[in-house]
Amino acid sequence: MSILDNLTDITYEVDNGLATITINRPERFNSFRARTVDEMIAAFKNAWASAGVGVVCLTGAGDRAFSTGGDQKQRAETGDYGPSETGLFEIDSLHRVIRDCPKPTIAAVNGFAIGGGHVLHVLCDLSIAADNAKFGQVGPKVGSFDAGFGSAYLARVVGEKKAREIWFMLKQYTAEEALDMGLVNKVVPQAELMTEVRAWADQMLGHSPTAMKVLKQSLNQDTEHFAAMGQMAFSHLALFTKTDEAQEGLKAFNEKRKPDFAPFRGA
Repeated sequence: MSILDNLTDITYEVDNGLATITINRPERFNSFRARTVDEMIAAFKNAWASAGVGVVCLTGAGDRAFSTGGDQKQRAETGDYGPSETGLFEIDSLHRVIRDCPKPTIAAVNGFAIGGGHVLHVLCDLSIAADNAKFGQVGPKVGSFDAGFGSAYLARVVGEKKAREIWFMLKQYTAEEALDMGLVNKVVPQAELMTEVRAWADQMLGHSPTAMKVLKQSLNQDTEHFAAMGQMAFSHLALFTKTDEAQEGLKAFNEKRKPDFAPFRGA
């Protein structure tokens, strides 16, 4: 039985050439655990292989969050992101399949796109935001980081200075601010978000799929080396999360207090 036959964390629908992958954990602001990541990978691969799909949309359930990244409550409860098909937390594989899928991907940002959720929207080819969307990073607050596509590629999208501001200051930005910095392609009223995604998809579905595939691969080429950087970062992150410093960030997040990183500022 395919994982797509027993979905628990996402929904997957195909309608007239548009595949929509919806992270379906609104009670946790569409944060993802290992199972969620496995299901998203399977859905993206199904869309990749399907002749009935020409465009893929990634969004979140409800009207509050696109995704707020890795499920920190799960991490606090079990020390990891829960069980997966392979025994691995396949977030790097999810990043790769969004990049490598030869069909255009649209992030429909319907609320908070924070942390690892922010990385997912950045990786999509296009981002359309609802007017209530909020964007930002949180990693250094909770003992985490993304030193691959989530930071290096982000700098290509918004520029070096803005990317450093996003990661160092950990502010949240409105949809209009995101549009101004080139982080999203368009902002629409929340009620019109999926209608706008449908319109953009229909426009692209009228184009040559081979031309679109080669164009995407060509546009990816200049930043492909960030994949190796990301693999190295995930290796270091796996070690870092076991340290007292990273644990302080996680504990502070779950205890709803400000973390105390002062003891870790030495060389």
